[in-house]
Amino acid sequence: MREFETIIKKLKFQVLSTVAKDYWNGTLDTEVEKIPEEICPGLKADLRCCIWKERAVVGERVRLAMGGDKNNPNLLEVIVPACDQCPWGGIQVTDLCRGCLAHRCAGACHKDAITFDPVHHQAHIDKTKCINCGMCARACPYQAITNYKRPCKAVCPAGAISYNDDGISVIDEKKCTRCGSCAAACPFGAIQDKSFILNAVDILKDTKNDGHRYLIYAPSIGTQFQYAKVGQVYTACRKLGFDHLVEAALGADMVTYSEAKELSEKGSLLSSCCPAFVRFVKLNYPELASSISENLSPMAATAKFIKSKDPRAKTVFVGPCISKKMEMTQENSAPFIDLVLTFEELQALFGARDFDISALEEGKLDDATYFGRNFAKSGGLSAAVAEVLKEQHSTFEAKPVKCSGLSACKIALIQKKANTLPGNFIEGMACIGGCIGGPAALSHTLRDPAIMEAYAKQESSIHPSIEENIKKTGAPLDLPSTKK
Repeated sequence: MREFETIIKKLKFQVLSTVAKDYWNGTLDTEVEKIPEEICPGLKADLRCCIWKERAVVGERVRLAMGGDKNNPNLLEVIVPACDQCPWGGIQVTDLCRGCLAHRCAGACHKDAITFDPVHHQAHIDKTKCINCGMCARACPYQAITNYKRPCKAVCPAGAISYNDDGISVIDEKKCTRCGSCAAACPFGAIQDKSFILNAVDILKDTKNDGHRYLIYAPSIGTQFQYAKVGQVYTACRKLGFDHLVEAALGADMVTYSEAKELSEKGSLLSSCCPAFVRFVKLNYPELASSISENLSPMAATAKFIKSKDPRAKTVFVGPCISKKMEMTQENSAPFIDLVLTFEELQALFGARDFDISALEEGKLDDATYFGRNFAKSGGLSAAVAEVLKEQHSTFEAKPVKCSGLSACKIALIQKKANTLPGNFIEGMACIGGCIGGPAALSHTLRDPAIMEAYAKQESSIHPSIEENIKKTGAPLDLPSTKK
């Protein structure tokens, strides 16, 4: 039975699956304007102030499901009618204020922004004078003053979120890493990624692609679809029309083998697997960009291997990551990966075809090692690199700094810049916990690494060595550099 973690997840599924179903049936052009009323019937609103606003929000979601604003290069867009419920934020006095006599908050304020109620002596902040420095909050002995931030702004370590004059959140294109944390954090679903689900339907329906459709699975598939077994998901994908299923964990094995060699030769390295982390480095620490590994990501490495075997291949990647949609357009990946979908979009495709995947028989995949599959969680890449160095009989000692989330990455990069990093390899993951915490995961409560561990050990995926597994598949041991 399909379940949804939040109403926002359910609404997104309803829109994506309806758009995909109408497109599959060739009726989207005539039915598209009816979708908001179909999803929000009647005259009584369930989620917003009125039914018209609910339908306006759904209409914007439909637009994003069809690819969004082509003139906006960002993969994330703010749904304006949905973004109106959050306070502006900043320094605020809470009900914990005791109206004390010391008035340390006022003494700490250099802008004379704090006054006191003449009866209860409680503090008040004049927002026309306040500069949100937080000095008053630090001075208050009762912790009664807080620096409130909107959820989207609070989770963005890149500082890419601001507000316009109407209080609508704005994403700064020059700072945004496409990590998608803001979309996952917004309690009103006011930020969403653009979908390429219609492109997926095109690939699946085009008879010219028969026999050449490849779906590449992110290793974090093991923590998704809690209402069905992973093998049933495999079967459902073949039923959708994908001719071949390949684990991106195979690409992870290839990348690890090459990256371990690169690390031992250079002596210090930043990982290249997470495109949001790579963009974060290039935008904020350009002087460290030369330290980024020259390897392709596991997604691109897998797709490149597939196209070397089948030049007619249509390669589609599916995972919990929004920034992978950015990666597929980049020069070093674009020749190999044709399309990126999220797990949310894959689930919507199942819904569009009315599949009950929990009733299907189980298929199997066995393309990768335990280490390749464990790339999905923070620390997985570091463990794999250590394993390959061992297999290569290298005397080089990897000293990884495992970063779970961009805030942790930021600290490590500052240390690297100052030559105080307590290690020689930064494993940068933009999402908390690694890919299992991706913004387009079906659930953000099930980030248990133990679930990923159990999936990584499933069936016969534990091969004698990473090198032997790569050779078994015929994949290359040394990946070409991503740099020209």
